[in-house]
Amino acid sequence: MEYFVYGRDRPGAFELKMSLNDDHWSFMDGYGDLLIARGPTLTGDDGEAESTGSLHIVSLPDAEAARTFAYEEPYYRAGVFGSVLLCRFRNVLGRTMWDFTEAVDGYGRFLVITTGDSGPAPVTSKHMIVYGELLALDCEARLGRAAVVEAPDREAAARLLPAGDNGRTEVHPWRFGGRPARRR
Repeated sequence: MEYFVYGRDRPGAFELKMSLNDDHWSFMDGYGDLLIARGPTLTGDDGEAESTGSLHIVSLPDAEAARTFAYEEPYYRAGVFGSVLLCRFRNVLGRTMWDFTEAVDGYGRFLVITTGDSGPAPVTSKHMIVYGELLALDCEARLGRAAVVEAPDREAAARLLPAGDNGRTEVHPWRFGGRPARRR
């Protein structure tokens, strides 16, 4: 099974988070072959701004293993995250971020999350890096959808994964993550 884990940084935690990078990467090294996507969300669209959160989509045997992954992670244990979104993830595209080969110069990368009424099907696009449905941790209840996408701006990213009338869409600048010298 695949799981979506998005830890949202609490205000003022940036320096603490940066001090824990080596511990975080060492923890993630134990899951290297199980990761589907990983990387920080950021304050700005330029990919170099301050971190606002950490995304991991990972293949694990069950919900208990997913809870261990989410809550034993060094950023979480040290209090960096104000909240964690932990859901099952149905990988619609069936690929990892490392399989994405359609990069366009000048486009940014974004994490897009829709919750509630997910509305119409997403726009089919070669700019979706990883896309899937968000499901409740212990049942089949559909909670929304999530994708990491490439787009010229936030608005274009949101159009790739539209929310329905009662849904909500979040768009966060995002970049490929991992240990700088050991990216897959």
